[in-house]
Amino acid sequence: MSPARWWRRQTLRNRVALLVTGTVAAVVVVVSAGAWLAVAEIQHRQTRDQLRVDARTIAARPDQWLGPGGPPPGFDPRQGRGPRHGPGQLGPHWQIIDPGGRVISDPGASLPVTSAAGRVAAGVRRDVAERVRVGDDEYLMLTVPAAGGGAVQVAISQQQDDAILTVFGVLLVVGCIVGVGAAALLGRLVARSGLRPVQRLTAAVEDAAVTMDLEQRLAVEGADEIARLGTSVNTLLEAIGAARAAQRMLVEDAGHELRTPLTSIRTNVELLLTIERNPEWAHRLAPQDRANLLTDLEAQTRELATLTTELVALARAETTREDPEPVDLAAVVEAAVGRVRMRAPGLTFVTGVTPAVVDGRPAELERMVVNVLDNAAKWSPPAGTVRVRLSAGDEAGTCTLSVADDGPGIDEEDRPHVFDRFYRAAAARSMPGSGLGLAIVAQTAAQLGGTVAAEPNTPHGTIVTIRLRRREVHPNASAGTKTG
Repeated sequence: MSPARWWRRQTLRNRVALLVTGTVAAVVVVVSAGAWLAVAEIQHRQTRDQLRVDARTIAARPDQWLGPGGPPPGFDPRQGRGPRHGPGQLGPHWQIIDPGGRVISDPGASLPVTSAAGRVAAGVRRDVAERVRVGDDEYLMLTVPAAGGGAVQVAISQQQDDAILTVFGVLLVVGCIVGVGAAALLGRLVARSGLRPVQRLTAAVEDAAVTMDLEQRLAVEGADEIARLGTSVNTLLEAIGAARAAQRMLVEDAGHELRTPLTSIRTNVELLLTIERNPEWAHRLAPQDRANLLTDLEAQTRELATLTTELVALARAETTREDPEPVDLAAVVEAAVGRVRMRAPGLTFVTGVTPAVVDGRPAELERMVVNVLDNAAKWSPPAGTVRVRLSAGDEAGTCTLSVADDGPGIDEEDRPHVFDRFYRAAAARSMPGSGLGLAIVAQTAAQLGGTVAAEPNTPHGTIVTIRLRRREVHPNASAGTKTG
């Protein structure tokens, strides 16, 4: 299994714990390594400084160190500066060599005369620091030129420094192990504590999914990211609950409205089938009554088809199928007026259209305008006039579409409900219609961020006004007024 796949299969709590542990472990390792390197560098500098002081002290007056009395009285072994000793001693070793590289301080001296040290004694090079082995021990040796020629070599064993660094390294490793273990424990505690609100949210959402109880709300505390997540979940539950209630209402209202034409159609069909199966009863149904039944059956079928079409359009409008696009609303209005004019040839349509571009979906915008015009045509008297006007709105960046008829108007008590689904005023129940046309208008306008209102027309009739957000109009566009 690849590391990426293994990581994706871990729970969020394990991921947080691993991240915390890994971060703390990396910090502990880096700090420990830095501490060890810093201590090693400090020890190395101290050793070199000590060697440099000792070497220059001897090199300043080498003749005093070659005398029969040995080192001068100021050389204090208690400060780590004793005379040369054998391997394993902690004090510095020293010896003096002549320009030819021969040891002249003590024939038994144990420090090696390397090629680099020989060049220093010959005056070719300056100070040289190098690591050498004397017996089984490793020494740091410094060679400096001596006054009057030759060189002085001073060395100190690295055994104690290496032992100190080893012990310090072991302590750091133990500290790293303890620190990583503590980080792992702390990581799990932090993950468990930090993700406890998420677990509560998860449990609440799972409970809502199982019980389908969309009325419950999650307890939100604070203002952090978890609180924002809880607020978002509550908002989602509210939206789902509202959509579910609207769906239930639509199904109930649709079932109620479909029941009436279906019952009528069924009754008429059963009567006609009964006469067809029993020819001897044909005399009981006069030809005119039979024709009336067929006419009523055709009207009920047409009403059922219209209602079904509008229900499908209303249900589809509740879901977003595509993003809105710039639409020339003036062209949509002209096309809609042309369609309704063919349905109501006896009416006069007066249009005053100003170019306006809105964001929407062309088919839905045209259906919205056609429904308003159909409603005006239905309520207009014979040879009546429907006035359609598209203009800039009262507010900047808006446009207004108004459709006015000279029909009987809408009663004041019915006016607030004309855009509700399946609502039909008492005066409209004897006329064809589903009660969905203006509901589709209101829904389409709301989806586009607009509004719709119905107001009385003076001296009689109704004005339906739709306000939508408008884009900038092209400067070459022109307005027009048509009568037909």
